Amino acid sequence: MIVRRWRGVIAALTVLLPISVASAGAVRHLPANPVTGLFLAGGKIIAEVNTPRGRAFRRVGLKNGVPMLKPMPGFTPVVPARRADMLPDGIVTEGGKDVSAAWLTGPTRRYGHAVLGDAVEAGGLRAEMSDGRILSFKLPMESVFEDRRVRLADLDGDGGDELVVVRSYLDRGAALAILRPGREGLSIVAETAPIGLPYRWLNPAAVADFDGDGRAEIAIVVTPHIGGILKIFELRGGRLVEEGSAVGFSNHAMGSPIQAMAAVVDWGQGPILHLPNAQRRGLRQVFFLQGRMTIHDLDGHERPIVTAIVAADLDGDGWREVVYGLGNGELVVLSR
Repeated sequence: MIVRRWRGVIAALTVLLPISVASAGAVRHLPANPVTGLFLAGGKIIAEVNTPRGRAFRRVGLKNGVPMLKPMPGFTPVVPARRADMLPDGIVTEGGKDVSAAWLTGPTRRYGHAVLGDAVEAGGLRAEMSDGRILSFKLPMESVFEDRRVRLADLDGDGGDELVVVRSYLDRGAALAILRPGREGLSIVAETAPIGLPYRWLNPAAVADFDGDGRAEIAIVVTPHIGGILKIFELRGGRLVEEGSAVGFSNHAMGSPIQAMAAVVDWGQGPILHLPNAQRRGLRQVFFLQGRMTIHDLDGHERPIVTAIVAADLDGDGWREVVYGLGNGELVVLSR
Protein backbone atom coordinates (compact mmCIF):
# COMPACT_ATOMS: atom_id res chain seq x y z
CA MET A 1 0.00 0.00 0.00
CA ILE A 2 1.21 3.51 -0.84
CA VAL A 3 -0.31 6.41 1.05
CA ARG A 4 -0.23 9.79 -0.68
CA ARG A 5 -1.08 13.14 0.89
CA TRP A 6 -3.08 15.19 -1.59
CA ARG A 7 -4.08 18.82 -1.02
CA GLY A 8 -7.39 19.06 0.75
CA VAL A 9 -7.21 15.54 2.20
CA ILE A 10 -4.76 16.23 5.01
CA ALA A 11 -6.99 15.45 7.97
CA ALA A 12 -7.85 11.93 6.86
CA LEU A 13 -4.21 10.97 6.47
CA THR A 14 -2.63 12.71 9.45
CA VAL A 15 -3.42 9.74 11.69
CA LEU A 16 -1.45 7.50 9.35
CA LEU A 17 1.65 9.68 9.09
CA PRO A 18 4.40 10.06 11.71
CA ILE A 19 4.14 13.48 13.35
CA SER A 20 7.67 14.33 12.19
CA VAL A 21 6.60 13.91 8.57
CA ALA A 22 3.12 15.43 8.70
CA SER A 23 4.44 18.59 10.36
CA ALA A 24 7.31 19.14 7.93
CA GLY A 25 7.23 22.58 6.36
CA ALA A 26 9.20 24.33 3.62
CA VAL A 27 10.29 27.96 3.42
CA ARG A 28 11.65 29.60 0.29
CA HIS A 29 14.16 32.40 -0.18
CA LEU A 30 14.98 34.20 -3.42
CA PRO A 31 18.36 35.90 -2.79
CA ALA A 32 19.72 38.88 -4.69
CA ASN A 33 22.46 36.60 -6.02
CA PRO A 34 20.86 33.42 -7.40
CA VAL A 35 21.92 30.07 -6.00
CA THR A 36 23.54 27.87 -8.64
CA GLY A 37 24.86 25.00 -6.53
CA LEU A 38 24.88 23.43 -3.05
CA PHE A 39 27.42 21.23 -1.27
CA LEU A 40 28.54 20.21 2.21
CA ALA A 41 31.81 21.38 3.74
CA GLY A 42 32.74 20.65 7.33
CA GLY A 43 29.17 19.69 8.14
CA LYS A 44 27.86 23.02 6.84
CA ILE A 45 25.79 23.67 3.73
CA ILE A 46 27.55 25.98 1.29
CA ALA A 47 25.71 27.71 -1.55
CA GLU A 48 27.46 28.74 -4.72
CA VAL A 49 25.89 31.98 -5.97
CA ASN A 50 26.16 34.02 -9.13
CA THR A 51 27.22 37.64 -8.54
CA PRO A 52 28.10 40.49 -10.95
CA ARG A 53 31.74 39.72 -10.20
CA GLY A 54 31.41 36.01 -10.81
CA ARG A 55 30.76 33.08 -8.53
CA ALA A 56 30.91 33.44 -4.76
CA PHE A 57 30.08 31.25 -1.77
CA ARG A 58 27.61 31.70 1.07
CA ARG A 59 26.94 29.63 4.17
CA VAL A 60 23.28 28.60 4.43
CA GLY A 61 21.72 29.34 7.81
CA LEU A 62 18.29 29.40 9.41
CA LYS A 63 17.20 31.92 12.08
CA ASN A 64 13.67 31.99 13.49
CA GLY A 65 12.58 29.88 10.56
CA VAL A 66 13.99 32.29 7.96
CA PRO A 67 16.77 31.11 5.58
CA MET A 68 19.91 33.23 5.40
CA LEU A 69 22.95 33.26 3.13
CA LYS A 70 25.98 34.39 5.10
CA PRO A 71 29.02 35.80 3.24
CA MET A 72 32.21 33.74 3.38
CA PRO A 73 35.07 36.10 2.41
CA GLY A 74 38.10 34.22 1.18
CA PHE A 75 36.39 30.84 1.16
CA THR A 76 37.89 28.42 -1.37
CA PRO A 77 36.34 24.98 -1.92
CA VAL A 78 38.61 22.04 -1.21
CA VAL A 79 40.02 20.59 -4.42
CA PRO A 80 38.77 16.99 -4.65
CA ALA A 81 41.36 14.22 -4.43
CA ARG A 82 42.59 12.84 -7.72
CA ARG A 83 44.22 9.59 -8.83
CA ALA A 84 46.35 9.47 -11.96
CA ASP A 85 44.30 6.68 -13.54
CA MET A 86 40.79 7.82 -12.65
CA LEU A 87 37.86 8.91 -14.81
CA PRO A 88 38.34 12.59 -15.86
CA ASP A 89 35.15 13.76 -14.12
CA GLY A 90 35.22 11.03 -11.50
CA ILE A 91 35.09 11.42 -7.72
CA VAL A 92 37.27 9.54 -5.24
CA THR A 93 35.14 7.99 -2.50
CA GLU A 94 36.91 7.71 0.85
CA GLY A 95 35.98 4.98 3.31
CA GLY A 96 36.63 4.16 6.95
CA LYS A 97 36.35 0.38 7.00
CA ASP A 98 38.36 -2.18 5.00
CA VAL A 99 38.18 0.02 1.88
CA SER A 100 40.10 3.29 2.29
CA ALA A 101 39.21 4.72 -1.13
CA ALA A 102 37.57 3.73 -4.41
CA TRP A 103 37.46 5.36 -7.84
CA LEU A 104 36.48 4.66 -11.45
CA THR A 105 39.18 3.99 -14.05
CA GLY A 106 39.72 3.19 -17.72
CA PRO A 107 38.04 6.07 -19.59
CA THR A 108 36.27 4.79 -22.70
CA ARG A 109 33.94 6.13 -25.41
CA ARG A 110 32.44 2.78 -26.34
CA TYR A 111 29.01 3.81 -24.97
CA GLY A 112 27.95 7.23 -26.24
CA HIS A 113 25.02 7.96 -23.97
CA ALA A 114 26.46 11.14 -22.35
CA VAL A 115 23.87 11.03 -19.58
CA LEU A 116 26.32 12.74 -17.18
CA GLY A 117 27.45 15.43 -19.59
CA ASP A 118 30.00 13.69 -21.83
CA ALA A 119 30.42 10.41 -23.68
CA VAL A 120 33.36 9.23 -21.54
CA GLU A 121 32.52 6.35 -19.21
CA ALA A 122 34.63 3.99 -17.09
CA GLY A 123 35.88 0.56 -18.08
CA GLY A 124 36.91 -0.43 -14.57
CA LEU A 125 37.44 0.62 -10.99
CA ARG A 126 40.04 0.40 -8.24
CA ALA A 127 39.91 0.18 -4.46
CA GLU A 128 42.65 1.00 -2.01
CA MET A 129 42.39 -1.25 1.04
CA SER A 130 43.18 -0.23 4.61
CA ASP A 131 46.26 -2.47 4.50
CA GLY A 132 47.61 -0.56 1.48
CA ARG A 133 46.72 -3.07 -1.25
CA ILE A 134 45.28 -1.75 -4.51
CA LEU A 135 42.60 -4.01 -6.00
CA SER A 136 41.37 -3.61 -9.57
CA PHE A 137 38.36 -4.71 -11.60
CA LYS A 138 37.96 -4.45 -15.38
CA LEU A 139 34.70 -4.82 -17.28
CA PRO A 140 34.36 -6.77 -20.53
CA MET A 141 33.81 -4.73 -23.71
CA GLU A 142 30.04 -5.29 -23.57
CA SER A 143 29.52 -2.84 -20.70
CA VAL A 144 30.79 0.28 -18.89
CA PHE A 145 30.42 1.88 -15.49
CA GLU A 146 28.09 4.79 -16.28
CA ASP A 147 28.70 6.67 -13.09
CA ARG A 148 31.00 9.26 -11.51
CA ARG A 149 31.78 7.57 -8.22
CA VAL A 150 31.72 4.30 -6.32
CA ARG A 151 29.52 4.20 -3.22
CA LEU A 152 30.81 2.35 -0.15
CA ALA A 153 28.34 0.69 2.22
CA ASP A 154 28.18 -2.37 4.47
CA LEU A 155 25.23 -4.13 2.90
CA ASP A 156 25.63 -7.58 4.50
CA GLY A 157 26.44 -6.54 8.07
CA ASP A 158 29.90 -8.12 8.17
CA GLY A 159 31.68 -4.89 9.10
CA GLY A 160 33.31 -4.42 5.69
CA ASP A 161 32.22 -2.34 2.73
CA GLU A 162 30.62 -3.41 -0.50
CA LEU A 163 31.13 -1.22 -3.58
CA VAL A 164 27.98 0.07 -5.29
CA VAL A 165 28.11 1.37 -8.88
CA VAL A 166 25.99 1.73 -12.03
CA ARG A 167 26.92 -0.74 -14.77
CA SER A 168 25.48 -0.13 -18.26
CA TYR A 169 25.39 -2.77 -20.98
CA LEU A 170 25.81 -1.47 -24.52
CA ASP A 171 22.71 -3.34 -25.73
CA ARG A 172 20.59 -3.67 -22.56
CA GLY A 173 21.00 -0.47 -20.54
CA ALA A 174 21.83 0.04 -16.89
CA ALA A 175 21.96 -2.28 -13.90
CA LEU A 176 22.97 -1.77 -10.28
CA ALA A 177 26.16 -3.72 -9.51
CA ILE A 178 27.55 -4.69 -6.10
CA LEU A 179 31.23 -5.59 -5.81
CA ARG A 180 33.14 -6.98 -2.85
CA PRO A 181 36.88 -7.10 -2.12
CA GLY A 182 38.47 -10.48 -1.53
CA ARG A 183 41.85 -12.14 -1.41
CA GLU A 184 41.94 -12.46 -5.20
CA GLY A 185 40.71 -8.91 -5.90
CA LEU A 186 37.33 -7.32 -6.57
CA SER A 187 34.37 -9.31 -7.86
CA ILE A 188 30.72 -8.63 -8.66
CA VAL A 189 28.60 -10.46 -6.07
CA ALA A 190 25.13 -9.20 -7.05
CA GLU A 191 23.48 -7.24 -9.83
CA THR A 192 19.98 -6.19 -10.78
CA ALA A 193 18.65 -7.15 -14.19
CA PRO A 194 19.51 -4.55 -16.87
CA ILE A 195 16.64 -2.22 -17.80
CA GLY A 196 16.44 -3.96 -21.18
CA LEU A 197 17.16 -1.26 -23.76
CA PRO A 198 20.35 0.68 -24.55
CA TYR A 199 20.55 4.29 -23.34
CA ARG A 200 18.28 3.57 -20.41
CA TRP A 201 19.91 4.56 -17.12
CA LEU A 202 19.38 4.44 -13.38
CA ASN A 203 20.74 6.70 -10.63
CA PRO A 204 21.42 5.53 -7.06
CA ALA A 205 19.73 7.76 -4.47
CA ALA A 206 20.75 6.66 -0.97
CA VAL A 207 21.74 3.82 1.32
CA ALA A 208 20.01 3.49 4.72
CA ASP A 209 18.07 1.05 6.88
CA PHE A 210 14.77 2.32 5.55
CA ASP A 211 12.53 -0.42 6.96
CA GLY A 212 14.20 -0.73 10.38
CA ASP A 213 15.17 -4.38 10.05
CA GLY A 214 18.81 -3.74 10.98
CA ARG A 215 20.14 -4.10 7.43
CA ALA A 216 20.93 -1.34 4.96
CA GLU A 217 18.92 -1.01 1.77
CA ILE A 218 19.80 0.76 -1.49
CA ALA A 219 17.33 3.18 -3.08
CA ILE A 220 17.66 3.85 -6.80
CA VAL A 221 15.61 5.69 -9.44
CA VAL A 222 15.26 3.74 -12.68
CA THR A 223 14.92 5.88 -15.85
CA PRO A 224 14.87 9.19 -13.92
CA HIS A 225 14.31 11.18 -17.15
CA ILE A 226 11.30 9.22 -18.45
CA GLY A 227 8.79 8.27 -15.78
CA GLY A 228 11.27 7.45 -13.04
CA ILE A 229 10.62 4.42 -10.84
CA LEU A 230 11.91 4.32 -7.26
CA LYS A 231 13.14 0.87 -6.27
CA ILE A 232 14.52 -0.19 -2.90
CA PHE A 233 16.74 -3.29 -2.73
CA GLU A 234 18.31 -5.32 0.07
CA LEU A 235 21.31 -7.61 -0.42
CA ARG A 236 20.41 -11.09 0.77
CA GLY A 237 22.51 -14.18 0.17
CA GLY A 238 24.16 -12.83 -2.94
CA ARG A 239 20.95 -11.45 -4.46
CA LEU A 240 19.45 -7.97 -4.60
CA VAL A 241 15.88 -8.42 -3.37
CA GLU A 242 13.36 -5.70 -4.17
CA GLU A 243 11.57 -4.43 -1.05
CA GLY A 244 9.58 -1.55 -2.50
CA SER A 245 8.75 0.18 -5.76
CA ALA A 246 6.77 3.27 -6.82
CA VAL A 247 6.49 5.47 -9.91
CA GLY A 248 6.75 9.24 -10.22
CA PHE A 249 10.33 10.12 -9.24
CA SER A 250 13.45 11.72 -10.69
CA ASN A 251 16.86 12.41 -9.14
CA HIS A 252 18.77 13.65 -12.17
CA ALA A 253 18.57 16.12 -15.07
CA MET A 254 19.71 14.76 -18.44
CA GLY A 255 23.30 15.79 -19.20
CA SER A 256 24.01 17.11 -15.70
CA PRO A 257 26.98 15.85 -13.65
CA ILE A 258 24.89 16.26 -10.46
CA GLN A 259 23.77 12.85 -9.18
CA ALA A 260 23.08 13.78 -5.55
CA MET A 261 19.45 14.89 -5.81
CA ALA A 262 18.42 12.97 -2.70
CA ALA A 263 18.75 13.30 1.06
CA VAL A 264 17.93 11.07 4.02
CA VAL A 265 17.09 12.49 7.45
CA ASP A 266 15.74 10.94 10.64
CA TRP A 267 13.29 13.27 12.38
CA GLY A 268 12.66 10.89 15.26
CA GLN A 269 10.81 7.98 13.71
CA GLY A 270 13.21 6.43 11.22
CA PRO A 271 14.89 7.42 7.95
CA ILE A 272 12.95 9.59 5.53
CA LEU A 273 14.17 9.66 1.93
CA HIS A 274 13.62 12.96 0.12
CA LEU A 275 13.46 12.77 -3.68
CA PRO A 276 12.15 15.06 -6.44
CA ASN A 277 8.98 14.10 -8.24
CA ALA A 278 9.13 13.05 -11.89
CA GLN A 279 9.17 16.66 -13.14
CA ARG A 280 11.60 17.78 -10.37
CA ARG A 281 9.00 20.44 -9.45
CA GLY A 282 8.27 19.17 -5.96
CA LEU A 283 9.68 16.95 -3.25
CA ARG A 284 8.41 13.54 -2.18
CA GLN A 285 9.13 11.93 1.19
CA VAL A 286 9.50 8.14 1.27
CA PHE A 287 9.53 6.15 4.51
CA PHE A 288 8.35 2.84 5.92
CA LEU A 289 5.26 2.88 8.12
CA GLN A 290 4.17 -0.35 9.81
CA GLY A 291 6.43 -2.27 7.43
CA ARG A 292 5.05 -0.69 4.26
CA MET A 293 6.61 1.89 1.99
CA THR A 294 4.72 5.17 2.25
CA ILE A 295 4.91 8.33 0.13
CA HIS A 296 4.14 11.86 1.29
CA ASP A 297 3.95 14.56 -1.40
CA LEU A 298 4.99 18.08 -0.41
CA ASP A 299 3.77 21.27 -2.07
CA GLY A 300 5.29 21.81 -5.51
CA HIS A 301 6.89 24.79 -7.24
CA GLU A 302 6.91 26.12 -10.79
CA ARG A 303 10.68 25.88 -11.29
CA PRO A 304 12.54 22.55 -11.34
CA ILE A 305 15.11 21.44 -8.78
CA VAL A 306 18.56 21.96 -10.31
CA THR A 307 21.04 21.56 -7.42
CA ALA A 308 22.07 18.71 -5.20
CA ILE A 309 19.73 18.05 -2.28
CA VAL A 310 21.70 18.29 0.97
CA ALA A 311 20.93 18.04 4.68
CA ALA A 312 22.47 19.63 7.79
CA ASP A 313 21.37 21.21 11.06
CA LEU A 314 21.09 24.89 10.11
CA ASP A 315 19.73 26.35 13.36
CA GLY A 316 21.38 24.19 16.02
CA ASP A 317 18.18 22.56 17.26
CA GLY A 318 19.55 19.03 16.79
CA TRP A 319 17.50 18.24 13.68
CA ARG A 320 18.82 18.42 10.14
CA GLU A 321 17.09 20.50 7.50
CA VAL A 322 16.79 19.47 3.84
CA VAL A 323 17.95 22.14 1.38
CA TYR A 324 17.83 22.46 -2.42
CA GLY A 325 17.88 25.09 -5.15
CA LEU A 326 15.47 25.85 -8.02
CA GLY A 327 16.04 26.89 -11.60
CA ASN A 328 15.40 30.59 -10.85
CA GLY A 329 18.13 30.70 -8.17
CA GLU A 330 15.66 30.29 -5.32
CA LEU A 331 16.57 28.36 -2.14
CA VAL A 332 14.14 25.95 -0.46
CA VAL A 333 14.61 24.78 3.15
CA LEU A 334 12.54 21.93 4.58
CA SER A 335 12.41 21.63 8.38
CA ARG A 336 11.04 19.06 10.78
